[in-house]
Amino acid sequence: MTASPVFLAVALSLVSAVCYATAAVVQERTAAGTPDLRDALTRVSWWWAVLLNATGALLHVVALRYGPLTLVQPLGALTLVVAVPLGSLAARRRTSGTQWRGMALTLVGLTALLTATASGNAPDSTLRTTEVLLIALAAATAILALIRIAPSGLGFAAASGIASGVGSTLAQKLAVGPAVSWSAAVVAVLTVSFAAAGLMLSQKAYRSGLGGPLALLTLVNPVTASVIGITLLGEGFQYGATGTLLALAGAAAAARGVVLLSRSQSHHDHPDGGYGRPRVPRPAKAETVPGLRPTRLFTGTSRAT
Repeated sequence: MTASPVFLAVALSLVSAVCYATAAVVQERTAAGTPDLRDALTRVSWWWAVLLNATGALLHVVALRYGPLTLVQPLGALTLVVAVPLGSLAARRRTSGTQWRGMALTLVGLTALLTATASGNAPDSTLRTTEVLLIALAAATAILALIRIAPSGLGFAAASGIASGVGSTLAQKLAVGPAVSWSAAVVAVLTVSFAAAGLMLSQKAYRSGLGGPLALLTLVNPVTASVIGITLLGEGFQYGATGTLLALAGAAAAARGVVLLSRSQSHHDHPDGGYGRPRVPRPAKAETVPGLRPTRLFTGTSRAT
């Protein structure tokens, strides 16, 4: 008995999500202990994260050979579902009730999406070369605009989500389209470029913590790829209007779950409300007596004389 294409796509996507989630936790912990990206590149842990991301990407590409973008990409939200308990375990803290509710909503929403998109058939259409170039140009413009307008953790996360989503979309052409051609070579270069950009941007995003950036990245990635799949590849949902409503309801539930996971995880990441760095208390001002002049001792402290 042979497995259906959809079963293979889902199984590969699940393993890919575990790889991505583990890599995200390692990247966040590496970012927390390094002042900038250059220092992160010297850490062995960062290269382990690169290997995990590469493994997840490879499994993701293979999954795209057996399932449509509208099926495979939403399953990427499982990355956050896996990363939350992993992050809690790495930080030696308990998973909160809000996090459990977020995971439950995300899983329920993804199940609804899976029901509406799992047609049982492997994808057979790919983007034309002109469409690939237009998508790459539009995505590059959006990424540069986000970096320039919102150079923060969430800005980098949104840019990373766009880069990763476009990279997955282009990888689908490599997985389904002809193996050897000049256009395939161009797509391969663009795919690697967007995947690398997504990795670097996510590393900068995780300097603001894991929860918020990973949640935004997890939402932007499938939305980007699914919009392309629906508008340019003609991918849709089963069961007509009922399937569309089911998919929309599932997407809303999954989005709500991701928001809950983001809020709870961000609170644990930065209980002081900061941006990834603990607040340093200011030294108390030396008390002075009116009419006396403070003098500085050789120890660097002050006393009234």
